[in-house]
Parts: sequence; C-alpha cells; structure tokens
Amino acid sequence: MARWAVFAGLTALVLVLLLALARVSQVASHEAAPTNEAPASVSEHAEPEDHPESAPHQEAESRPDAEQRPEAERPKREPQEPASLSTGLLLANVALSQGLFLVVLLGSAWYTRIPLGALGAAPAINGFQELAVGVALGVGLYLANEIGSRAAKAVGIEVPEQLRESLAPDSTGGWVVLLGVVLPTIAVFEEFLFRAALVGAFSTGFSLSPWLLALLSSLAFALGHGAQGVLGMVVTGSLGFVLAGAFVVTGSLLVVVVAHYLINALEFAVNESSLG
Repeated sequence: MARWAVFAGLTALVLVLLLALARVSQVASHEAAPTNEAPASVSEHAEPEDHPESAPHQEAESRPDAEQRPEAERPKREPQEPASLSTGLLLANVALSQGLFLVVLLGSAWYTRIPLGALGAAPAINGFQELAVGVALGVGLYLANEIGSRAAKAVGIEVPEQLRESLAPDSTGGWVVLLGVVLPTIAVFEEFLFRAALVGAFSTGFSLSPWLLALLSSLAFALGHGAQGVLGMVVTGSLGFVLAGAFVVTGSLLVVVVAHYLINALEFAVNESSLG
C-alpha cells in the first residue's frame, strides 16, 4: 500500500531545500555581478575643499612621509572582483546537487511504494509516439521562447543570460558533459519533482485537481529559477505550466523530460556554441 503522506513530506523537504539553494544562488549571482559605479563616499576627481580654520589641525595629523611622497608613487588599491567558480566546477555542482536530489526522490518513491502510473512512468504502450510528442513539444517551446526573447531585445527589454553564459562550456569535452550528463540530469530531476511528484502523485494520492497542482507547481518551478531575474522567472513559470499541462494530458513523464531537455539543449547550442 502506498504511503502518500510520507512521500508528500519527503517531496516537500526536497522542494524546500531546492528553493533554499536557488535563493542562495540568486543572492550570490547578484553580489558577483560587476558594477561600474564608484562608491558614493569616494570621488576620484573631487577637488579639496578650503577650510582655513582646520588646515593647521590637518597638517598636524598628517604623516611627513605621505607629504613628501609624490601622488603618482602612492600605492593604489585596485578593486577586487569576487572569485567565481570555473565553468567545469559549476557544471559539476549542478549535476551533483540535482543528481543527489533525484536519487532521494527516486528512493522516496520506491520506499513509499508510489505506483509508477501515478508518476507517469508506467511502461509505455507506444514509446516512440511519446518520444515524438516530446520532441515536437520541446522544439515548439524552444522556438516560442527564442522568438519571444529576440522580440524583447528588439524593443529594449533586457533578457537575463548570465546564468546560461556562466554554464556554457569552452571545450568539446565540456559540451559532451553538458549535453550528455548535466542537461539530462536537470531535465529528469525537475520533471520528476515538479510534474511527476507534485502533479501526478499528489493528484492521485490526495484526489486533488491536477490543473490546480499544475499551477502551484509552476509557481514553485519559477521560484526555483530566481537567479534568472523577474523576467526569467515569468518565462520559466510559463514554460513550466505548459509542461505540466502536457503531463496532465498525456500522463507521460517521458514526454515532458524529452521536451525539457530539448528546450535547454537547443538554447545552449544555438546561443552559446559556434552554431549561434
């Protein structure tokens, strides 16, 4: 007999941990963002003000060696940029963290005896048809997202691309790891959590509306991508709802995993490789 409440608790724990890590990544990315603004309290070209009454006092406190040293010879402290992880370490961090969460979820589903059908993972009657639907859905969503992104840029709306650029490999081996390990791990984990567990299992185990769960899970999906900024969260949440709807209609985890993978893979291949 399936233990739905236990599985729901473990799923909620994974979701909370994921959103907490996403929040930490969002704060870190904002702090690491370069800025060209000088501190308000410092002005490189500020002219010294004349205060005759305080001049003797300032001269008494000044150091003799500082008075005699020319301005050009005085050491200047260069602004230091925050240290950032290399692309390889970022890819490894994403793959390991989401891979660990995926193992926990799969173990939870096995331990609590959740039926495969509730997760959209029952043996497919026509696997090739599900694969084809996933490919068509993924390509279609990628094209819609790409057209929307280019239209936004054309009218002067800034489209967040920092996260994608930071994960883009600079070697053939890096692309193999990204396309063959990292992106499949992300697609399987996120679809298992946000679609199979939060929509499929919860609707089956607790008799809740799958469309209501699709909406709520898409909001959580958007929050999990906070590092992409407000616009990125809106786009991601919208894509998440379409994927959740596809899961409800088809009842297939394979369809949404394939679609999710293709959206990410095409975005990287077109925008960050020599193909773009």
